[in-house]
Amino acid sequence: MSMADLLEGWHQHLATGRRRSPHTVRAYLAAARNLLAATGIEHWDDVARLDTGALRAQLARRRADGLSNASTARELSALKAFVAHARERTGAGEATPPRLRGPRIKKGLPRPVTPDDAGNLADLVAADAAEEWIGARDRAVLLLLYGAGLRIAEALSLTGGDAPLGETLTVTGKGGKQRVVPILPIVREAVADYTRRCPWPLGREEPLFRGAKGGALNQGMVQKATARARIALGLPATATPHALRHSFATHLLGAGADLRSLQELLGHASLGSTQIYTKVDAATLLDTYRAAHPRER
Repeated sequence: MSMADLLEGWHQHLATGRRRSPHTVRAYLAAARNLLAATGIEHWDDVARLDTGALRAQLARRRADGLSNASTARELSALKAFVAHARERTGAGEATPPRLRGPRIKKGLPRPVTPDDAGNLADLVAADAAEEWIGARDRAVLLLLYGAGLRIAEALSLTGGDAPLGETLTVTGKGGKQRVVPILPIVREAVADYTRRCPWPLGREEPLFRGAKGGALNQGMVQKATARARIALGLPATATPHALRHSFATHLLGAGADLRSLQELLGHASLGSTQIYTKVDAATLLDTYRAAHPRER
């Protein structure tokens, strides 16, 4: 067996067995590749025997490369999952990872944009595109993020069979968990406008959103288009496509949505992930107070 065989088995487990997102698969593969390259391990039995000291040494090597606390914590999660999978695969005891606590991370609050800014971003991305159909495509993607709270990977995983959109859409999120989200008329119209303009045939099993050459749209293209529009509008660097999902959640909560409903709409596995938006809403309220109260000016 070779390192390539180990990585292929790990890839299959993540992508097919666990149905992890492409982003997670890439990150977990990279962490395993770094570990195997540093240790020279080429067999699952050797991976299964890795202990707390071995993982601590690997993280120390990675920290010496300049890895941040947040990146170190993510890499530790990936390595623990890798070792746990090896133990399960080889039958080497319980399929549990070595016990090792990662660095503490100060969680920052998501930075929502205003409803006007969300609309302006989507409109400017459309107007600034090289071709009309590409502008319609990017506008439709951004409106799915803000209007329906989708992750960008979820939006780009839609197929031709999902169009035309109805009043609701079944979305497959992290871990293969499905949820039903309502679709606003403006979002339906944006997707319909894109499908009318798209020069590529949109088969039921093929990606709905296409790149300029007809392949599946890469999220990096949407991020670059959003960055150009953000700069033109004078918005902060935090105004990213993912910030539109944060904005969807924050604005719904501010309008009276309850946390349980919001949890379902966002596809969060735990309510704790959703509760951060109560802090975001409080922060927004405080900003409004400071801007409006005469004693604060």
